[in-house]
Amino acid sequence: MAKKQKKTLIEKFLDKEKINYQSISYSTHLEGDVYVIDDKDDQEISPLVFKTIVLTGKATGPIVGVIPINDRIDYKKMSNVTGNKKVGIVPLKDLVKTSGYLHGENTPIGIYNNKHFKIYYDQKIKMFDDIIVSAGEIGKMIKINVQDLIKITSGIIVDIVEGVSNV
Repeated sequence: MAKKQKKTLIEKFLDKEKINYQSISYSTHLEGDVYVIDDKDDQEISPLVFKTIVLTGKATGPIVGVIPINDRIDYKKMSNVTGNKKVGIVPLKDLVKTSGYLHGENTPIGIYNNKHFKIYYDQKIKMFDDIIVSAGEIGKMIKINVQDLIKITSGIIVDIVEGVSNV
């Protein structure tokens, strides 16, 4: 009999809120200070995967950007939409203290529920019905409906990635 996977706090929250999601697990290994997805799983990474980036601005304090896995956040765009003169990534040594999560665990759902930081989603999110985000633990993700995710995080959809967006 297969061993039942333990649910993350995010999955338990979604169950309690009666929000549909699909659990996804992948294997990782430690490289330096961060966990990375193993090569065999890395080749299967879906364009639906969005990463959660914790930033800070002088005017706002911590803020969160959620962008497609292969894109880079545009600091100038993020500064403009958040009302900050300048934003920057929270240093790795301060990440747990700021967000409550290790690098690779950051999830917009958990950060919003625990810290109430504003969550900004890149407008490319509108191209999808569902996306994949971290479930709050290394090696665990969830596939969730975009509208449900925006609703439970009071998300703001804006253009925050480098380059010209065609959305």
